[in-house]
Amino acid sequence: MFKISYTKLYLTSNPQRIVIKYIFFLIQPFAAYCFNFRSFFLIPVIYKLIVNSVLAMSSSFQYGIIFAGAQKNIGPSGVVLVIVREDLLGNASKYCPTVFDFAHISKNNSVHHTPTTFSVYVMEKVLQWIKRCGGVDKMAQNSHDKSTTLYNAITNSNNFYVCPIEESCRSRINIPFRVGGANGDDALESKFLEEAEKLRMYQLKGHRSVGGIRASLYNATSVEDVKLLVQFMEEFRKQHGPK
Repeated sequence: MFKISYTKLYLTSNPQRIVIKYIFFLIQPFAAYCFNFRSFFLIPVIYKLIVNSVLAMSSSFQYGIIFAGAQKNIGPSGVVLVIVREDLLGNASKYCPTVFDFAHISKNNSVHHTPTTFSVYVMEKVLQWIKRCGGVDKMAQNSHDKSTTLYNAITNSNNFYVCPIEESCRSRINIPFRVGGANGDDALESKFLEEAEKLRMYQLKGHRSVGGIRASLYNATSVEDVKLLVQFMEEFRKQHGPK
């Protein structure tokens, strides 16, 4: 049985969506680990990369465990990349199933049971491609360039395009925005998606829970692809924005 000892609710008047800075969190000094934050002295950090995947690995020394779903960025769904610091192996709880015991997995070269061979195979091919393209540092630079290009287009649109995420919390991979103002215009957003598909720009519809538009700038998306999107956005704004 697990127990949550306390909960804190942080309220803000900021209309944009934000993530509270980690310095405001109370960290138990003798915690076994801390999930998803930066270094806390002697407390091992478990970091979940998800779609950001290879982008933060150049600074991986500060983490105890990194796990990243391969889907979209380094392969298809069905496989997870896990990096564990060696000094953390062999400390599993006695209640931990063997299949989740990192020491056992390491000892058996990650084949304790039959893995999802196709997903692993494709991930290897993608990692080879990343290496040929310049490695992790090149992917990180591309990600920075792509996201900066798109965010600048949103910022310079005179509020025709609005990103609801506070600047310090924005992703380099998934960039949501509304069309026609902060609250979005359903008719304009439908028109935006329709016109984009005519230019073979697909899957720009926002997540079903938030709506709007979402551009996903995964590794396979090139800087040139983003420039084409920005060009379309500017033409759409001139045609449908305030005169």
